[in-house]
Amino acid sequence: MTDHATYQSPYTWRYASDEMRRIFSETHRRLLWRRVWVALARAQELIGLVTAAQLADIEAHAGDIDIDRALEIEAVTRHDVMAEIKTFAEQCEIGGGVIHLGATSMDVVDNADVLRQREALDLVLSKLRALIEVFAEQVERHAATPVMAYTHIQPAEPTTLGYRLAQTLQDLLIDYEEIDRVRTNLKAKGFKGAVGSLASYSQLLSNSASSAAELERRALAELDIEAFAASTQTYPRKQDWLLLNALAGLAGSLYRFAFDLRILQSPAFGELSEPFGKGQVGSSAMPFKRNPITAEKIDSIARYIAALPNVAWHNAAHNLLERTLDDSANRRSLIPDAFLATDELLISTIRIVSNLNVWPAAIARNLQAYGVFAASERLLMEAVKAGGDRQHLHEVIREHSLTAWAAVQRGESNPLIDLLASEAEFTQLLSVDQIRALLDASDYVGEAPERALAIVAQARALL
Repeated sequence: MTDHATYQSPYTWRYASDEMRRIFSETHRRLLWRRVWVALARAQELIGLVTAAQLADIEAHAGDIDIDRALEIEAVTRHDVMAEIKTFAEQCEIGGGVIHLGATSMDVVDNADVLRQREALDLVLSKLRALIEVFAEQVERHAATPVMAYTHIQPAEPTTLGYRLAQTLQDLLIDYEEIDRVRTNLKAKGFKGAVGSLASYSQLLSNSASSAAELERRALAELDIEAFAASTQTYPRKQDWLLLNALAGLAGSLYRFAFDLRILQSPAFGELSEPFGKGQVGSSAMPFKRNPITAEKIDSIARYIAALPNVAWHNAAHNLLERTLDDSANRRSLIPDAFLATDELLISTIRIVSNLNVWPAAIARNLQAYGVFAASERLLMEAVKAGGDRQHLHEVIREHSLTAWAAVQRGESNPLIDLLASEAEFTQLLSVDQIRALLDASDYVGEAPERALAIVAQARALL
């Protein structure tokens, strides 16, 4: 049970999933440490450094985590790994004396960290696939739904809602490829000892036909991971930077989507909104409020994730000589926070996109108010094709557009269709019906529907 009488991280109970919290729990961390020790003992048993009885004893107690006892020992040793070794050894009457044989702390911690990162990336990729699916469904549903497009947050030309959403879907496909690449290329430190030279393992095997490299290969095979060919006391911290960059890239995609949604939910646009529960309260002071709190939360958390690669950069750049310890303390929260925050982003965005509110009346209102300005471009092209002077007709449209903009700003209906449909410069080239049809912007969306569906096809191929 969460103890609210002391500080708890918001990721302890408010944000992220139970599964991601389990991966980064202290119990799971120590279970992974013990998994590494078991893998090393198995490799050592195969080449005669550990007896079968010792190995069996170690394996039998690998799941007996006792954090209270470990913390009691750590209070004296001031070394968390050594405290866990002693706790584990106390439980293993036969095998306790050979636990951690030849190893240094980071042979255990770094290898376990990579195992945990791999688990966490698998969960991220699973949820990202789910998010890609719900985005694909919305893009497919609205591929041909015309909406006003905005550049500089000003009305531009029409596009479709599906094509707009397809921009985020396309970004998510890029993010998926990058996160999957990072996951595929994750490497551990391996079993290389205090400065990465394998000297301790070589000493153990000095009178053996086996080599330290063989021992490392066997232990890594037990863990089903690969290791860097060269390391210091740790694996290269550049890998953490690459990992956090990939998560920050995903956060950037979701930040942009959520920010767009916040704009489109404002009454001036009013075209989309995030789901709002029946009993949900928007404001303690203003009962009418329907604030985009989930989208705002996404942007807030994504901003935090975006800052984390900088810490990882410093950890990599300042990991001096064969190792300094000034990365250790911040990595205890840096990597868990990055994953827990990313998990919350995915959960929240899936919830929004799955239940996205689309408001056709607001979409139609904005198209009616602003779409005709964009459609005047189409009228200009057809009039020139019919024999008109492009430069002269451009000026005619510009003058009428200024009049129409002034009317819209006064809160009046846009008069541009009527102005241009009665303009002799155009009626001598095109019929009034043609002019009015050309100024209907609802179908002036080019290849947007087809291209939106093409992105859906890419997503389906991935899924």
